[in-house]
Amino acid sequence: MKIIVLGAGKVGKALTQYLSDEDYDYDVVVIDLHAEKVETIVNQFDVLGVVGDGATYDILNEAGVDDTDIFIAVTQSDELNILACLMAKKMGAQNSIARVRNPEYLKQRSFMRDQLGLSMIINPELEAANEIRRILLFPSAFKVDTFVGGKIELAEFRLKENARLIGVSLNRLDKVSKTNVLICSVRRKDELVIPDGNFVLEQGDRIHVMGQHRDLVRFCQDINLFEQKTKRVIMVGGGRIAYYLARQLSEHGIQVKIIENDPKRCLDLSIMLPHATIIESDGSDEEVLNEEGIESVDAFLALTGFDEENIVISLYAKQMKAKKTVAKVTRTNFMNVLDQLDIDSIISPKNIIATHILRYVRAKNNKDDDSSVKTLHHLFNDDVDAMEFVVTPQTSFLNKKVSEVKLKNNVLIAAISRERGFVIPKGDTEIRLKDHIVIITTDRKICSLNDLVRR
Repeated sequence: MKIIVLGAGKVGKALTQYLSDEDYDYDVVVIDLHAEKVETIVNQFDVLGVVGDGATYDILNEAGVDDTDIFIAVTQSDELNILACLMAKKMGAQNSIARVRNPEYLKQRSFMRDQLGLSMIINPELEAANEIRRILLFPSAFKVDTFVGGKIELAEFRLKENARLIGVSLNRLDKVSKTNVLICSVRRKDELVIPDGNFVLEQGDRIHVMGQHRDLVRFCQDINLFEQKTKRVIMVGGGRIAYYLARQLSEHGIQVKIIENDPKRCLDLSIMLPHATIIESDGSDEEVLNEEGIESVDAFLALTGFDEENIVISLYAKQMKAKKTVAKVTRTNFMNVLDQLDIDSIISPKNIIATHILRYVRAKNNKDDDSSVKTLHHLFNDDVDAMEFVVTPQTSFLNKKVSEVKLKNNVLIAAISRERGFVIPKGDTEIRLKDHIVIITTDRKICSLNDLVRR
């Protein structure tokens, strides 16, 4: 499969790294105006590079767009991304994906897809806001991913000293909670485990739990991790993420206060967000945060354009007893170090949209579109994949029991959603046509359900 990535910035680099880490032989070409950026990516990853304007015929022709499977435009300019995608499609690219951030352009998303032929329009700030919203609406969790249109959730928790799961083996989970959930992956310090029934949980473990929302809430209550609903939120930084998120949270009746130091941006936000409180001030100032009531908020979000500032003020908010802290971090080179800090959730917009695009790439890598990956989430700093598929007539283990399927190593069937309900699979669970199956795996070569089976 040939893929062209236009834009060698943070998103383009993250996407190129994801594609390089895949266990498939993708032919990747990166285009950017800046020679030093192209050179850096070419030296770091096994890709080709072209220097020039990716919205011009000559540069696209030099990159070989005429036989390209997927053209991805992720520059800083929405207009350039849209124009480049239109030209790429006209010159022969099979599929095109554009990064579009302007809220006004997003209103025309269906027109751009249906009439202009763009395969996907993706907005990193909106996707980041969606992820933060899910976290805030489930305050016990550090991260919440969804499958089957939101019917199934995969929530991440850290076992604190008072958690009732400590010292419990997974085959005795029903003694602690009767809910229909599955603990499907565990991170213990530097060790990653897809556990079996004999695995014993310890304090400090980070666990991923699969289930329906009501069961996950009950599970948190049973194991003593439940937290009250989020009612008051402070955000520092009034960028696009804050705008999208404040609009979403106000629909849930959550009080939102945004601290922003740019007077013009404050005025714009006060007009666009009539239900939010906008404070013109320096959100990194300790006195300002104390005056605005940081010690009594349910959630504190650091969403400025500076990673270091977001990390520091999130740590201060935690010290001041803010119940939940979320920091936006663009550079994720030191994610393992960040995991050791007392910040509840780290959000990286570039990684979020890179994952969305990677799901699309994997789907196109599978010639049978019906059985392609429908949803993809990276877990534990991208070491584990959680993927959703739909069972088709081409599925090799259709109508077989789970115990009869010879799965590859490090593959777990974690959940099945079907027309009449949700199933945590057991050995005698039968795989049926049109089942939505969620799997957990460390195998990067899985593009369809048939890839789960040992040959």
